Amino acid sequence: MTTRNPTDAAAATVYVLDSGLSRFTAKAFVTGLLASMGHSPSFAIRQFTGEAKLRADAPEESSVRVVVQSGSLELSDQVSDKDRREIERTTRTEVLDTARFPEIIFEASNPSMSKGGEGYYWANITGKLTVRGMTQPQQVSAQISVTDSQLRANGELTVRQSSFGIKPVSVAGGTLKIKDEVKVTFDLVAHKKE
Repeated sequence: MTTRNPTDAAAATVYVLDSGLSRFTAKAFVTGLLASMGHSPSFAIRQFTGEAKLRADAPEESSVRVVVQSGSLELSDQVSDKDRREIERTTRTEVLDTARFPEIIFEASNPSMSKGGEGYYWANITGKLTVRGMTQPQQVSAQISVTDSQLRANGELTVRQSSFGIKPVSVAGGTLKIKDEVKVTFDLVAHKKE
């Protein structure tokens, strides 16, 4: 068994998310008899914070924490103003219940990382995702690139609404409904904390 020197913890570099340069989206998919008449809504996630701690000498000891303001999801599809208001209202009140649960949190440590080249990693991360006050394990796959001053991570994850007590929305007597799985994609930019 190896013993780490207490000063080794200082070897972790902290990177703070830049929401202005980052892109975070969630896409739901329609199903049912009238699926061809409906559209699969995409949402831009506008407000989020977070940081990553990366140990270049031991990347498997790295960690990440991201906090999304659940009320900041905005429909990014081209739809009428009336439809936009209704879809966003339903998402905020019925699906995410943003008044009671204003934050969605993802936390992970000790990712499985393999080096793809200098400053480039493939990561398989098993973390904890908290939605509507319920916490469940969540798998995330990401490609990570690191320079002296910046970390960039892009990838995707699939979230099952039912895992968080969310009943997928349906209309027209169930002939048009949203699938349980929501695909979240991200291209996150973080700057080295001074």
